[in-house]
Amino acid sequence: MKTPVTIVTGFLGSGKSTLLMNLIAKCRDRRIAVVVNEFGEIGIDGNLIQSACGCDEGSVLELKNGCVCCTVQEEFLPTMKKLLNDEEPFDHIIVEASGLALPKPLLKAINWPDLRALLTVDAVITVVDCDGIATGEICDRDRVQRQREADDSVDHETSIEELFEDQLSCADLVVLTKCDLIDDSIRMKVVNSLQSRLRPHIRMVEVQKGNLAPEVALGIAAGAENDLQNRPSHHDDHHHDHDHDDHHHDHDIQSIVWHPGPILDTEEYIREMQMLCQEHEIYRIKGFLDVVGKPMRMVLQGVGSRFESYYDRPWQSEEDRKSHVVLIGKQIEKLENMVAQ
Repeated sequence: MKTPVTIVTGFLGSGKSTLLMNLIAKCRDRRIAVVVNEFGEIGIDGNLIQSACGCDEGSVLELKNGCVCCTVQEEFLPTMKKLLNDEEPFDHIIVEASGLALPKPLLKAINWPDLRALLTVDAVITVVDCDGIATGEICDRDRVQRQREADDSVDHETSIEELFEDQLSCADLVVLTKCDLIDDSIRMKVVNSLQSRLRPHIRMVEVQKGNLAPEVALGIAAGAENDLQNRPSHHDDHHHDHDHDDHHHDHDIQSIVWHPGPILDTEEYIREMQMLCQEHEIYRIKGFLDVVGKPMRMVLQGVGSRFESYYDRPWQSEEDRKSHVVLIGKQIEKLENMVAQ
């Protein structure tokens, strides 16, 4: 019997990790493996999942190359083989792709001879930030429009917009997050816009704080690896089943890591990060903060002007109590030395 694989995709900050943590916490009766594809050298998402869900050692694996769809042969294939060779079989494997990764190369990888007899893609779940769509923060459509008006040679679509469309076209289930941040009329416009871009009969569900029932997310049995022709991609011409998958990322998008030291005033620090996002094209900020006088570490998550923070667990005696923050954005290399590494 094939092991089902769920691929969770969606743009930076859409809520994939929150959804995943909630889902795993509700599946204590199943043995689930998680593959987390990070963008940035510090494994923020994998660390959060491991801490929040108390997963077995070895059941949360991290791929930190930044884009799993670019290195399916080098990283994804051996990681999946490692999971399949575990002494105790997994009931389900969930792959959280980087916000910059295309889902379709992963479907193709499941068809490779080493995997296709053992795995099937239960579903591709695409997580969509409704507030981000409504405000344009995901793709910064206002800026693109200004560039388009100023220069006729600019492509009609940005690479980020194409990526978003590819994530939608591959979806077997669309999970809508942050709907509570917009009013009903705007929400319906977002829903109708998304529906027009999906394949027929694809379900959309709204969730609060990543709260999605396992019976909705798991057991869809889409067999997506056998349905590639109905999942068009802007990058189909660039991909070949056994070649290195190069979908020509926007190479100006990069990640940098800051170690800002102990934080005395968290509200002031968050205001500084919000100002930074206004001044530079930063898509995502995430990290852990060492707050002076607090025994617990603070989790920081930011998308555009929207930030949230919370204490998730005490600092462990054996770990280095140290703030580290990952910034993901476009042409942000000049920020690298703003905070001592």
